[in-house]
Amino acid sequence: MWLSNSSVGRKVVMSVSGLFLILFLTFHMAINLVAVFSTEAYNLVCMFLGARWYALAGSAVLALGFLVHIVYAFWLTLQNRRARGSERYAVTVKPKTVEWASQNMLVLGIIVLLGLGLHFSQFWYRMQFAEIIGSHDLGIFGPTNGVAYIEYYFSMTWNVVLYLIWLVALWLHLNHGFWSALQSIGWNNKLWIDRWRIIGNIYSTVVILGFALVIVVFYLRSLGIGA
Repeated sequence: MWLSNSSVGRKVVMSVSGLFLILFLTFHMAINLVAVFSTEAYNLVCMFLGARWYALAGSAVLALGFLVHIVYAFWLTLQNRRARGSERYAVTVKPKTVEWASQNMLVLGIIVLLGLGLHFSQFWYRMQFAEIIGSHDLGIFGPTNGVAYIEYYFSMTWNVVLYLIWLVALWLHLNHGFWSALQSIGWNNKLWIDRWRIIGNIYSTVVILGFALVIVVFYLRSLGIGA
């Protein structure tokens, strides 16, 4: 099959799955921002989603998207390393036009994965998964009390620092991945690729700042600042 047997096809699959994940991050960020303005509304959203069939279907599609993106990312990386052979060990001078992020997408992806593991263990496991198995004993609070978990975890300085580091890596990954994905699916003429770079930079920055705002606001509230 062309999508799996050719490098171009694999790039297209990784690009489309990446764009899908960016849309999810936008949706997730918008939901998180609700907590900043209304804790009651955020908990209502948690109750509305929870372990309902549509939320589970969405989670399954999301998990598939992550799996495809990760598998194809490693696949393409191995393919590129084999294609370069011993040349990858040669000392070369990188052109200034080559972005740091584009040379370290795999490393950034691994950091993003580690951050996801932390996030899943602190939130998804104790909320949606707890509802799925019908348990209220997986966390300190009930599975639909999302605000309590946000207040608890983002009152810990070490945890806040880890999340912010994760968001920086995610920003670098998104910033390059956005325009690179569009380039891979054919929107790569000289005029538009520069525009997509700018749009991708703005878009990824807005998404990441939205996530960071929630973390910082709740951390400051835990210190009694702006409560």
